[in-house]
Amino acid sequence: MRARKILSSVLILLLVISLGCVGTSNEKNDALANCLTEKGVKMYGAYWCSHCQNQKKAFGDSFQYITYVECTADGPNGNPATCELAGIQGYPTWIIGGAKYSGEQDLSTLAKIAGCVY
Repeated sequence: MRARKILSSVLILLLVISLGCVGTSNEKNDALANCLTEKGVKMYGAYWCSHCQNQKKAFGDSFQYITYVECTADGPNGNPATCELAGIQGYPTWIIGGAKYSGEQDLSTLAKIAGCVY
């Protein structure tokens, strides 16, 4: 009986710790996404692009804070003219400080390039 109580306590402790880690990650991603947006960083992509989906998944729910431009006319809020004016040729493309970065980027790489803490 005592062993069962100890095991239950350990499992509850592990659950609490793991939930704390998830919250921290979300807070870090929120802070990064907000910093990128404040610095004028934009991600250009297409709804059907698997690399764009991977990039969005890396941010998780925090992606809602990213300035995202949909480059296909049939995508949600599609704005192909903006993408054409920006010279976007592939997806995803990040524009940071006037420079283009093509392909999926690690969140730490985006932070470093933009001068954000992560």
